[in-house]
This record gives sequence, structure tokens and C-alpha cells, in this order.
Amino acid sequence: MKPPRFDYHDPTTLAEALALLAGHGDAARVLAGGQSLMPMLNFRLARPGHVIDVNRLDALATLSPGPDAGLRIGALVRQRTLERSTLIRERCPLIAQAMPLVGHPQIRTRGTLGGSLAHADPAAELPAVMVALGARLTVQSARGPRTVPAESFFVAALTTALGRDELLTEIALPAWPARTGSSLQEVAIRRGDFALGGVAATLTLDAEGRVAGARIVCFGVGPCPVRAADAERSLVGGAPSVSGFAAAGQLASAGVDPDADIHASAAYRKRLVGVLTTRALAESLASLGERAA
Repeated sequence: MKPPRFDYHDPTTLAEALALLAGHGDAARVLAGGQSLMPMLNFRLARPGHVIDVNRLDALATLSPGPDAGLRIGALVRQRTLERSTLIRERCPLIAQAMPLVGHPQIRTRGTLGGSLAHADPAAELPAVMVALGARLTVQSARGPRTVPAESFFVAALTTALGRDELLTEIALPAWPARTGSSLQEVAIRRGDFALGGVAATLTLDAEGRVAGARIVCFGVGPCPVRAADAERSLVGGAPSVSGFAAAGQLASAGVDPDADIHASAAYRKRLVGVLTTRALAESLASLGERAA
């Protein structure tokens, strides 16, 4: 397994990288952690004429507090850095909960947040997490920057809103709301494998203990992460309850239309969404030290 021939570029500034993308467009692929691109090259599933290695763009590898207690994460921040970060655990527990499920330790050591998002595998955890968190993604080209909500960034399997001359540079996360719990639940054949199905959820309670907000995002059951909007609405305004979580699970299951493959049937995946939604909501509540009635 050897990759096809390509021209290798090693820019040292963002402007240089963007100029290369503008010049080569669809003939270029960006190399960050390489955990998705290199296998695709070796299997010749990708045949770019140019590979642009962005690993020397240190400005994209920063993790820092954002305005209003949010977070700013450079696209080149390694997944292992997110997994071990105290700042992530304190300000965004859902990312901390998800990271041990992303691939294997060796993959997380090299893999980047931006690389996972730009690759947009339907069964990957991090795209779903970003949608659940309401992240805003900064993409740049030689024409300038623009901001894309995570919910609009993922268009189809392995397809995003990135233009052919654009580079994902930063992910901005809003402040973690008070009294918010979270959970990521998935089923995979083996630990570290892509999920047969999964759910990322957050649950926010008001001062009276009622549900003030919920976000439920399903992955591995469609071409891109999908919010279970009906399930979310069913919870708001009510007290957290076992029956309410079960009903939300049924609504989430009804809202997906998964495909079958060699690993699981469509019916199994559809049922999985319901079970994992119920479980994720219960775990989100438990992370607040509460139990459903």
C-alpha cells in the first residue's frame, strides 16, 4: 500500500497555506494529524496532486479561554491534549466525556480536532459533540474568514461546508450553562471502533429543577450528525422523569432513518438511538447529582 505521487507543501504561515489552497483548489488535500488522510492515500481512495502539511502553523494549535467563559480551540489542537486538559474538564465536560471513545490512544496522540471535523465521518464522535455544544467554526481563505455554526458545517458523509480554498482554523464554544449535565453514549463492535450508533446529549435544569433546555444529537445513523429536535422539545418545561426520558428516546428513534450495512441492520440502529438517548439523558441528569422521578 503506497500513496500515489503528489507534491508536498510545508507552509510556515497561515497566509502561505491559504495561498496554496487558493492556487491548487480541488487538487489539494490538507494534512493535519493524518489519521484519516494517510489511510485514504495508501488505499488510493484519495489521489490529490498536492498535499499541504499545516503542522507548522503553531497559531492553530492553541487552547484558551474564550469570551464569557467559553473556549477557543485551534483546529490543530491534538485530541490527546483535549483529553488531558483541565480547562476542558472544567469548561466543557462533554468533550472530556467523549475523548476516551475517540479511536485509540495512538490515534488521539496525532489526531486533531479540526481534522476530525473536516473529515466528517458520519460515525465520528467529535462532529456530534460540536453540534450538541452549539460550536461555531471559523474557516479562512485568501478572501478572508467566515464563521459557520457546527449544525450547518456537516453537509453529508465526508462532506462539509468548507470551500475548496478554505481551511478550518478555530472552534469557538459558548460558556457551559449553569446546572447543565452531559453524556455521550455509543455502541461499537470493539472499543475504539467507529460507532454503530451514538448519542451526545446535554440537559439544563432551571432553579426549580425543571428542564430548561436539552440538546440531543445522534451520530452513526445517517450521513451527518442530526439533532433530535422533537425529543428535545418534549423535555423542556417538565420535571426530569424516567417516563419523559423514555418518550424522548422514542421520538429520537422515530426521527432517524439509518442505513443497513455488514455491521448492523437499519432496525437495530433505529432502536439503538432510542435506547442510547434514554441512557444519555439519565446520565446527564446523574452528572448533576440528580435522579429522574
